Amino acid sequence: MNSKTIDWLLQGEPWVVYRTRVDLLEQPQNDSQVMATRKAMLADSKIKALLTELNNWPGTVLNSHKSASQSFHKLSFVADLGLTISDPPVKKIVAKVMKHRSKQGPFQLPMNIPEHFGGSGNDEWAWALCDAPIIVSSLIKMGMLHDPRVQTAIEYLNGLIRDNGWPCAVSPELGKFRGPGRKDDPCPYATLVMLNVLAHVPELHESKSAKIGVETLLSLWDNSKEEHPYMFFMGTDFCKLKAPLFWYDILHVLDILSHFKPARKDKRFKEMVSLVESKADGDGRYIPESVWTAWKDWDFSQKKIPSQGLTFFVQRISKRSGAS
Repeated sequence: MNSKTIDWLLQGEPWVVYRTRVDLLEQPQNDSQVMATRKAMLADSKIKALLTELNNWPGTVLNSHKSASQSFHKLSFVADLGLTISDPPVKKIVAKVMKHRSKQGPFQLPMNIPEHFGGSGNDEWAWALCDAPIIVSSLIKMGMLHDPRVQTAIEYLNGLIRDNGWPCAVSPELGKFRGPGRKDDPCPYATLVMLNVLAHVPELHESKSAKIGVETLLSLWDNSKEEHPYMFFMGTDFCKLKAPLFWYDILHVLDILSHFKPARKDKRFKEMVSLVESKADGDGRYIPESVWTAWKDWDFSQKKIPSQGLTFFVQRISKRSGAS
């Protein structure tokens, strides 16, 4: 890792500095510099605004899982930064998230699926396999792994695995709703976000479902010209560098796969990493190639100059990729 790049990241916004110290420099949480930068991150206006917004959980009725303004995506970003239930604002948010729990176990969001898509056309609390795992993985990172309600949700969601990955699955409230694809196909995004759950549950890290999920995503990359289940493509747009890591794109796929040793050793994974690393400038920095307009105030929401936020995400993947 380029020391010049690290020095540059340490001049970034508080969250970039904090995660750089913890993830790239491997400084312990009780290090005085780490504690100081964590305090600065919690005091940062953008982080405070996110927490204020999340305190109004669940926010608006879900209309698109891809929308980067959705509360559950913001919850995952905050969890990835390392905020936990030991932080008072997060404790309140987590209590609100867990208040709406389905009979099956996964936590619910307000949704409205039109009748012509197989839903009821009414606002109702429900879950889908493209949101439930994101909420569960966020709760795990925030310190709730051993809560019985979270354990029940993990067990239920993990039980939906098939031989080719996770399907497009929804709660009974959503009726016959299903994404645009053959029902026997795996849903690439559901598989991706389920792997993120397994990545943070030690006893499931090397499970059969984890192996199936990893192979599903690597196989889809290998056969990307022929296979596009549920209209999830791995073409030009997929390969554009974009942050935060929310949807089905190369950085999000690599970030989650990099938690799994078999993936890190695989030539298909290494091929994706090489593609991403080929986009660095001479100083190991990265310019965003696509942006989420809902995050317009953040440094990764422009396509003109290197972004410290985006560069951190790539460098974290590169560091994990070199792990044994």
